[in-house]
Amino acid sequence: MSRRDSLIHGVLIVDKPKGMTSHDVVQRVRRLAHTARVGHAGTLDPMATGVLVVMLGEATKLGPYLTAENKRYEARVQLGCATDTLDAEGQVLEEAPLPEWWADARGEPIERALELERARTQQLPPVYSAIKIDGESAHALARRGEAPELKPRPVRVTSLLTSVSTSEGTVDLTLDVSKGYYVRSLARDLGERLGCPAHLSALRRQASGGFTLAHALTLSELERDATQLTSRLLLVPDAAAVALPLGRLTDEGVVRARQGKRLEAADFTELPSGSAAAAWLDATGALIAVGQEDEGTYKVLRGFF
Repeated sequence: MSRRDSLIHGVLIVDKPKGMTSHDVVQRVRRLAHTARVGHAGTLDPMATGVLVVMLGEATKLGPYLTAENKRYEARVQLGCATDTLDAEGQVLEEAPLPEWWADARGEPIERALELERARTQQLPPVYSAIKIDGESAHALARRGEAPELKPRPVRVTSLLTSVSTSEGTVDLTLDVSKGYYVRSLARDLGERLGCPAHLSALRRQASGGFTLAHALTLSELERDATQLTSRLLLVPDAAAVALPLGRLTDEGVVRARQGKRLEAADFTELPSGSAAAAWLDATGALIAVGQEDEGTYKVLRGFF
């Protein structure tokens, strides 16, 4: 058996526990899988829980395409207190009583504020974030007192639903958002619109693209029964099919794709839909490449064994 054949290749959906970084989860999976070739798609803050897409072996090549997916979250915003990190783990910057209208007319101001959020096209990221500035993360600069100046980024809110707790001063939200959207920034902006300091007090990712909590297992389950590392593993072609349109190659198309050559429509038995990146499979269903239509021909973006 070759070294490559002895490795594990595929995608594992982990229900990340609170208090761990996404990197912590990757390290645990590395030890269980006995391989260093493990990564994750879509970082979750330590406070957050839920769907973390963990990629092993050849599946790590799918990272850029899995992180491009929309996300679904359940979030709780606490009014009356703002923090430097915009979540419950930060240092308190400001505290204030709830607005006078809170008990009697809480629904209308919140709904007006959320309508603005639903229409959002740009969002200012948190200073405490993993965004790189000259090769260094923004949160590292912020912790040294060198708060970076971040620019708004394009985002999209697909849906946003809410419920309110009068006694606790909280707003519970369910939202579907694009890549690059920060729920902590939503908490900050919601507070500003309501004239009240606010922070994100809880966050759970329900889905990342087509990967949901229904696919997930906890680290405890995985460590209790390591066979689930393979039995619950989504193979590379299946993971690609969840995230990308599919195209199917002829035998000659497989050869040309493996050589990194430009392909013609005749190299496919089934053309991928649209011009976005697509997973190209052979006749057996194996993933040969991720490629894209380009001015009437098709180019390889990433090859797979």
